[in-house]
Amino acid sequence: MTTDELSIILPTLPEKPGCYQYFDEDGRIIYVGKAKNLRRRVSSYFHKEHHDRKTRILVRQIRSIKYIVVDSEGDALLLENSLIKEYQPRYNVLLKDGKTYPSIVIKAEAFPRIYATRDIKKDGSEYFGPYPGALIAKGMLQLIKEIYPIRTCKMDLSEAKIRQGRYRVCLQYHIRRCKGPCTGLQSADEYESNVAEIRDLLRGNLHKLIRSYRQRMQAYSDELRFEEAQFCKERIDLLERYEVKHTVVPRKIDNVDVFSYDEDEHTAYINYMHIEHGGINRVYTLEYRKQIEESKEEMLASAITELRQRFESTAQEIILPFDTGWETGESMTTTVPQRGDKRKLLELSEKNVVQYKLDKLKRSEKLNPEQRALRIVHGIQKDLHLERPPKHIECFDNSNIQGTSPVAACVVFKMGKPSKKDYRKFHVKTVEGPNDFASMQEIIGRRYSRLIEENAPLPDLIVVDGGKGQLSSAYDTLEQLGLIGKIPIVGLAERLEEIFYPKDPVPLILDKNSETLKVIQHLRDEAHRFGITFHRNIRSKKQIHSALDDIKGIGKKTKEDLLLHYKSVKRIRLADEEELSTLIGKSKAKLLYEALKEK
Repeated sequence: MTTDELSIILPTLPEKPGCYQYFDEDGRIIYVGKAKNLRRRVSSYFHKEHHDRKTRILVRQIRSIKYIVVDSEGDALLLENSLIKEYQPRYNVLLKDGKTYPSIVIKAEAFPRIYATRDIKKDGSEYFGPYPGALIAKGMLQLIKEIYPIRTCKMDLSEAKIRQGRYRVCLQYHIRRCKGPCTGLQSADEYESNVAEIRDLLRGNLHKLIRSYRQRMQAYSDELRFEEAQFCKERIDLLERYEVKHTVVPRKIDNVDVFSYDEDEHTAYINYMHIEHGGINRVYTLEYRKQIEESKEEMLASAITELRQRFESTAQEIILPFDTGWETGESMTTTVPQRGDKRKLLELSEKNVVQYKLDKLKRSEKLNPEQRALRIVHGIQKDLHLERPPKHIECFDNSNIQGTSPVAACVVFKMGKPSKKDYRKFHVKTVEGPNDFASMQEIIGRRYSRLIEENAPLPDLIVVDGGKGQLSSAYDTLEQLGLIGKIPIVGLAERLEEIFYPKDPVPLILDKNSETLKVIQHLRDEAHRFGITFHRNIRSKKQIHSALDDIKGIGKKTKEDLLLHYKSVKRIRLADEEELSTLIGKSKAKLLYEALKEK
């Protein structure tokens, strides 16, 4: 069926919620979507211009359409989720599972071990989490070990092997971290009782555990069994300390799911937090690799369905950053909080999703440094409103002290980093006195006249250290060279870090934490350092210059011998020719004596 033939049948689609499936010429499902109105949603693929290349390719490959009508928008979300899982269509958003996150497992075995793992196996074991980081999972395990004597060995503790007496108690038994089930010193019932409490702890049911221990403590106390009562009290203290540390909102906020959303060009990030008794007992971030045009509302709605199914959430309230426009079901309420405790929860989730996105970016940039450089260059292009990315930037700075030894420096950055082999330094030749504007004109003129003559590559951006005056001088010189429109130029005013454009009185003020501003500041500081170092070297050379340097025939070695013997030029002047000849020979002594007499 052609695209034109498909367009003819679109008006026959029902205006009801449901799921649609697109098939290619081989009859394969290539896309599954959800819709609040099937006719309107499916028609949008064929009746409008798509800016996304993948969507255009998808539409060209569609040869047939099937749809399933459902009762509600919530049912459409659930059906879409199950169809995507079953058929894995090529053009659906790709879910990147968080397999790098650790979970805590209660192993399916006799006297179950409890430990952190990233390897989820379908062997009947129970998994709790995933946790947002290894430290958090280890912290939970540490709490469990402080409260419950759970074995850590990997031995097979089947009843038959324990009865055979194959094992001996280890150090964990002697330091009271294990009760020795390997030798029959702890019964399976007692061990399982501890495991049942650990399940409650991992599910976030702290309040239930604390209440249970309080009841037992009171019962032991009434029976005058004070050692057992003290044992319960110690466990209550440990659990309450943990509860205080992990309670982020009032305990009245119970059994709530929180979702937040962030995205970049290719990926959507959805953070999920589950709250029980004021504490966070689950944090997880999903990545959706974007394949075709889908709104953030649709992607968040899909993620909510996926995550709630995956973690078997029974929360009756969902906190969201924005309204998805999708119904969630009659028994569930959605909240988009503007203030208060729920708003704080949402902000915490938003911090997690932003941090996840940043961490992912940092990891990828460490593996591929060119990616970071390219991102910075494109960021400068965007922030400074340039036509092309400034892969090659040159920055100029004048350096003189009270008009003496005026010099200038040109530093070059390529892909956002210093290219020191391309740095250039200049003696200002045509300007007398401290005139920064004229000096800037001379240096800009000399630099780019030469590049034009040599047919060398011109920079993508010029940065001038200084405000409107220096920028105007540099701009006039570029205009004379016919480079206006070919090379953009900006000036950086030092006082308020303002960026000026030629003939524009209003400066651009970038955020102080902006990477673009940091690169430009680095350019300016590097030009200043390079220029000051050059100027300092010139001044140093002038300070060690003496009258002996101007006498032809008196070389470096002769000069060193004279100064070593006489200590100063003044004493050399007082010596007669005969005395000098005994040190440096007659011919040099005559040259030196006559030259010094004339000075």
